[in-house]
Amino acid sequence: MSHPLGVSRPDLEVTDLPTPEEVFKVSRIGPKELFKHAVGPSLIALGISIGSGEWLLGPLSVGQYGFIGVGWVILVSALLQTFYNVECSRYVIATGETPVVGWGRVPPGWPLWVPLSVLIVIFSFIAGGWAASAGQGVFALVHGEAPPADAAEPRWYAVALLAVVFVITASARRISRALELANWVMVSAILIALLVTCVLVVPLSQWWEGISGFVTPAAPPEGITATQLGGLAGFTALASGLNWYVMGHYRDKGYGMGHRVGYISGLRGDGSTVRASGVTFPDDERNRGLWRRWYRLLMVDMWGVFFVGAILGMLLPTILMSHAVEMAGEQPTRANVPTFVASVLGAEYGPVVFYIGLVLGVLVLFSTQLGIFEAMVRVTTDAANATSPRLRRLIEGDPRRFYYPFMIVLLVLISIIIFQSLPVGLVEWSANMSNLGALIYPFLLMYLNSKLPRPARPRPWHYVILVLNFLFFGFFFVNFIADFIGDPLVTF
Repeated sequence: MSHPLGVSRPDLEVTDLPTPEEVFKVSRIGPKELFKHAVGPSLIALGISIGSGEWLLGPLSVGQYGFIGVGWVILVSALLQTFYNVECSRYVIATGETPVVGWGRVPPGWPLWVPLSVLIVIFSFIAGGWAASAGQGVFALVHGEAPPADAAEPRWYAVALLAVVFVITASARRISRALELANWVMVSAILIALLVTCVLVVPLSQWWEGISGFVTPAAPPEGITATQLGGLAGFTALASGLNWYVMGHYRDKGYGMGHRVGYISGLRGDGSTVRASGVTFPDDERNRGLWRRWYRLLMVDMWGVFFVGAILGMLLPTILMSHAVEMAGEQPTRANVPTFVASVLGAEYGPVVFYIGLVLGVLVLFSTQLGIFEAMVRVTTDAANATSPRLRRLIEGDPRRFYYPFMIVLLVLISIIIFQSLPVGLVEWSANMSNLGALIYPFLLMYLNSKLPRPARPRPWHYVILVLNFLFFGFFFVNFIADFIGDPLVTF
């Protein structure tokens, strides 16, 4: 029995959904089991989320222009992206296929969409601004001061951190699980430290200014560019139209049909194979009930963990930046924003606070570096494994034999690129390129999800939300391109 879906890819095999208890090897899913076993992919996404946008672009925009006219962009972006994440993950859970593989089912077929999607992801993130910014933080930790704008040493630290990512993935049994555990530690430490710092040093008036700025509709402040605002929109929460590149972790976590398809193991793992094509479930009473259970787990993971964490991850650094600007009497620049808050707090409260701020910044940016670097390798590996029988024969069904050599190649390329521009400039480029995805993938997703088994199909209003993603993020990308080649369509 099979389920046809789209073009140019094999029909989906049909079999029963597994139970959450079967996947997570527990007798029941209570609150303890939920957070110990089921929550996870959202943490990987959140580790990326609380990074370039939250530590660099958001604080830079608020530090220069204030909250009014900027804050609502953050809130709308986070809401739209969380809805979009749920829809991407719906496809993964229902079929076991990662989005980059699923795109190959959309007419005219995989020869267009799969290579194009890999190219867009790599082109968007290979600039390595997230890595270069983390290197600036390490430089400040080593030398006790912010690096000069043209210093080469921070870039070498960024290269070293890329090598750390390689070591983390290589030493894992199951790569997704290693990323989850690393982000449990980093995200928890980041949010707790930010919360404590903000409670201790930020006055209530600035808390209120930040919170009210999120919900106050207002025109963007005079002087802010379309590129800055588009970068803020694109890298709030995650990566706007390209968020799908992280949602494949639900397959490796074993959510729904992901359990039937397989996962990418680390060098210490068992060399698990990953099926080239997905599977889905029959429309019967048992599987309808199981689908609802998996969907509820997804909603907890995305809305209860990712959305809440993304809002806190943007609110806390921006109000801290606002307070730092007030104390310093000057605004951050693109060159010094990675270390600006730590420098100001250190001057006011002493060297201990300075170093705490630097460690916090390095953790924020390294969690982003870990997730993005690994995801570029993962997306390419999934695409190649699914579409090339010749490659599958060459690697003997073990994706690791492609994954790790490609990671080394990518490490070398990024290491070269990060020496070419200021880190924040690289991040703004990546953020605006992420908005390009919003012009394409919401429509591909609507096509795929409309053809899932009936219990897994979205409701009509879900399609409306996807169109809103297209309009909101797509506007910023079009304006960014117009600004890049001449004059922006809209100025503020």
